[in-house]
Amino acid sequence: MHDRRAPASVSRVFRAQRPVRLSDTDASGRLRLDAVARYLQDVASDDWVDAGFESHAHVWVVRKTWVEVASPFAGDERVELATWCSGVAGTSAARRSTVAGDRGGRIEAESVWIHLDRSLRPLRLPREFHEVYGASAAGGEVPTRFTLPPPPELPGEPWALRATDVDRLGHVNNAVFWIPVEERFGARVRRARLEYRKPVDLSDDVRVVATENALWLTVEGEVRSAAALE
Repeated sequence: MHDRRAPASVSRVFRAQRPVRLSDTDASGRLRLDAVARYLQDVASDDWVDAGFESHAHVWVVRKTWVEVASPFAGDERVELATWCSGVAGTSAARRSTVAGDRGGRIEAESVWIHLDRSLRPLRLPREFHEVYGASAAGGEVPTRFTLPPPPELPGEPWALRATDVDRLGHVNNAVFWIPVEERFGARVRRARLEYRKPVDLSDDVRVVATENALWLTVEGEVRSAAALE
């Protein structure tokens, strides 16, 4: 990830708070990775609306996410989220976020998002976007390339999907991709990244291929997501 510091006060930093719900934690009280992913997408959406953009007028899909558990969450009951734009390219933007718990838990994250039109084709960022977010981006990079290696030639294990995993775009929501990472690695995760290669649909026959420090979701041998511990 790039520089963790929030931009200067003249730039836009959006802040929000939320309680840590029972459904966000594991049996030990640790904040789960899929819950963190939901927090990140929700605070990004809230920032977008707060900045004056219509929530349904633009489509954003996440391409990759880095997460660093700087201090584990253990019984934190509330979190404060801070998010800002950390890079801008033609049709994409990077967003940094900090998740800080009331008992010392802290997670740093960065995601790369692609801006799409209603037909889900890449769409250049409008002038208004640069007016709002350009100062905080400050020329930051937007690393859109996929860099994780392909999975080993293993059969993998079935991964069952639920109707509740699908969002309004008709595909499995990005936060759900973190569930198998959480199930396999859980508290081991200190730094991880996840690349969203292609959408997953409810009817897909999804398989999980995992090694000691990496995990892939595949459909008929095609990689749909790749994740790795760092």
